[in-house]
Parts: sequence; C-alpha cells; structure tokens
Amino acid sequence: MFNIISILIGLFALLCAIPAFIPFLGALNWIVVPIAVVGLVFGIFSSHNSGRNLNILVIVIGVIRLMLGGGIF
Repeated sequence: MFNIISILIGLFALLCAIPAFIPFLGALNWIVVPIAVVGLVFGIFSSHNSGRNLNILVIVIGVIRLMLGGGIF
C-alpha cells in the first residue's frame, strides 16, 4: 500500500516538475522537491523499491534544475 501511495506522489511531483523546466518557472522546484521527499518517506516504508526510486529520481532532477538556475549554490 505504501508503494502505491509513493508512486502516486512521485508521479504528481514529476508532472509538477515538467513545467518547472520552462524559463522563469524554475522556482516550482522548491515545491516539487518537498513533495517528492514526502513520497520518498512513503517509499522507505514500502517493501518494494519502485516508488522510492521514482521519488529519488524526481528529487535529483529537481535539485539539479535548482542548481542550474542558481537556486542552490
């Protein structure tokens, strides 16, 4: 059950991260990364790895985008 919740949260975060690649909308990653962290917590409690891995991917993509945009030094 935790894996399904983690996957759903990860997919929602990934869908929110897509517009964050448009210039001047990169600040959306400040919202996407915490959402994916919540999904990661649910994924940690799951016995499967797919939800956890999806949320880790979304977190990495969001943090890299923030670094490229100057949001994190």
